[in-house]
Amino acid sequence: MLRTARFIAVPVALLLTAFAQAQDNLTELSAAEAANLIRAGKLKSEDLVKALADQIEKKKDLGAFITFDREAALKAAREADALAAKKKFKGPLHGVPLVVKDNIHVAGFPNSAGTPALKDFRPKKNAPVADKLVKAGAIVLGKTNMHELAFGITTNNAAFGPARNPYDPKRIAGGSSGGTGVAIAARMAPAGLGSDTGGSVRIPAALNGISGLRPTLKRYSQEGITPIAHTRDTAGPMARTVEDLALLDGVIAGGKGTVAPASLKGLRIGVHKAYFFKGLDAETEKMTLAALDKIKAAGAEVVEVDMPGLADLNNKVSFPVALFEANVDLAKYLKKFGIPLDVKGVAAQIKSPDVKGVFEGVIVPGAAKPMPPEAYKAALATRPKLQQLYADTFAKNKIAALAFPTTPLPAAPIGDDEKTKLNGQDVPTFPTFIQNTDPGSNAGIPGLSVPIGRTQAGLPLGLELDGPAGSDRKLLAIGLALEKLFGRLPAP
Repeated sequence: MLRTARFIAVPVALLLTAFAQAQDNLTELSAAEAANLIRAGKLKSEDLVKALADQIEKKKDLGAFITFDREAALKAAREADALAAKKKFKGPLHGVPLVVKDNIHVAGFPNSAGTPALKDFRPKKNAPVADKLVKAGAIVLGKTNMHELAFGITTNNAAFGPARNPYDPKRIAGGSSGGTGVAIAARMAPAGLGSDTGGSVRIPAALNGISGLRPTLKRYSQEGITPIAHTRDTAGPMARTVEDLALLDGVIAGGKGTVAPASLKGLRIGVHKAYFFKGLDAETEKMTLAALDKIKAAGAEVVEVDMPGLADLNNKVSFPVALFEANVDLAKYLKKFGIPLDVKGVAAQIKSPDVKGVFEGVIVPGAAKPMPPEAYKAALATRPKLQQLYADTFAKNKIAALAFPTTPLPAAPIGDDEKTKLNGQDVPTFPTFIQNTDPGSNAGIPGLSVPIGRTQAGLPLGLELDGPAGSDRKLLAIGLALEKLFGRLPAP
């Protein structure tokens, strides 16, 4: 049913200014700006789709997409324009092009989850998270590249090629939602969807200089998404502006009204340096502390907090849950969607050595070192203690959020799949990059990454805010305030 949706009220003068600034480059428009201009009759969806499609084709070497359908997107844009000409709008995203990670079902597109065994699987209907966006008028440009089966943080995908950081194509895009991060940063789309199990939205957001939200667990439906672990998995929006994150979150979760920037004056932000600032790259630490100084200068209180036992609690939950549930949940998924393979059959075709090693060594039935059921049960029993530690930290210190560098270091070189350099020393790539994003993931709380600047080498860095369970919209309000404070990064 077509309807006139609740929409963001923007003065016509501001709309015209945005349009004038974008005349030469429509690819710079945010999703909210594009939606408003389309609704005001100042922009045709077809023109925007053409501009973005040209950019996708021009920058195809960045490896952002697994599937891209120019003609289907243009057809959908013309249909959106025909409705707009009659002043009929599907919803707040009418005619706005977005991208979707290739493990989130979109009818009409293959859903490979970045792995050869699933490359011909075409879902018959949208995942609920994608369906909400489509019903609100969004146009799906294509399905984005990802770390194979979402089991990693580099998106160095041996089956479909690596996603390359647009600020330095020799560097990783982060993962596992690396393709979505690249597409948005490289101006191939204003916004889109990733998924996050231990950092897979926030890590590529940080490394590509954009913003990303991991919502409170179960805030978004998990249906129609190739799984790792139901105790940890969630889809999450990614965009160049926090306003766009709020827009997509509102559409998906049904949030009422818009989000206004929070007042930083008197806002209490917690910092737990013993864990989240441990072993940081020197430049990352310097830039993060400078960002916190800016927040303090704007009137916020940055307070030191203690979270005793955080590392131990997280370690007891993290891998036992993911590695045990991966086999069970993937098997259920394959059966539910009529895919004529079992977990072993999927694993047999995995191309990326790091992912193949994990599946064959731990996950497939009959693996050499499977995760014991006892360890999984112990992890589930420990998880409430981790959640309570976070709840107590927020409540006792009266803080709205915890702040820390999203990643301990900037983007590593492509090929550093097992080890990378940190302050001149070899460190394991995967556990190092998820160090700071993992605990909040296991606690199921919301996490927001916003860009704070670029290193001397030009590589983006992000600051993460983790908030209490259910505080997603408040976290976005703080993010809006920080975005004004730090500014947005220029295009690559």
